[in-house]
Amino acid sequence: MIALPGRKSATMITLLGASAMLSACGGGGGLLSRARPDEFAVQRQAPLVVPPDFNLVPPVPGAPRPNEGTASDQALDVLFGGPAARSQVETSALDRAGQADPGIRSAVGDPQTHTVAKGRVTRDIIAAPEGDGPSSQVAIPG
Repeated sequence: MIALPGRKSATMITLLGASAMLSACGGGGGLLSRARPDEFAVQRQAPLVVPPDFNLVPPVPGAPRPNEGTASDQALDVLFGGPAARSQVETSALDRAGQADPGIRSAVGDPQTHTVAKGRVTRDIIAAPEGDGPSSQVAIPG
């Protein structure tokens, strides 16, 4: 019996394809061997119980909490990390600066207070190019 070469190769391709598809079904893996929770081991949650009163007093509206300081103390703690010892340099600078005038905030807003507008001048100085050439000269209006 003489077999045609095209028919033999078609049969081999069909057998190889079928064996590849069937091999995907075996191996013990997949959906059937997954670990699943045991439905008989599930328990109901205990009902919620109201705790005893312990003689607690409701908070007064607007009063600070007993375990916290004032808002300004909290802000200082957040900004500066709480109270810390000052260095000798900081202490020396504060001693040289002296005490501020108690009415300084009122005097700053007074129309009679002499102020200098530094915005444009400072911007021109910062924008000046580096170097010693004539283009690095900045004229400060007087």
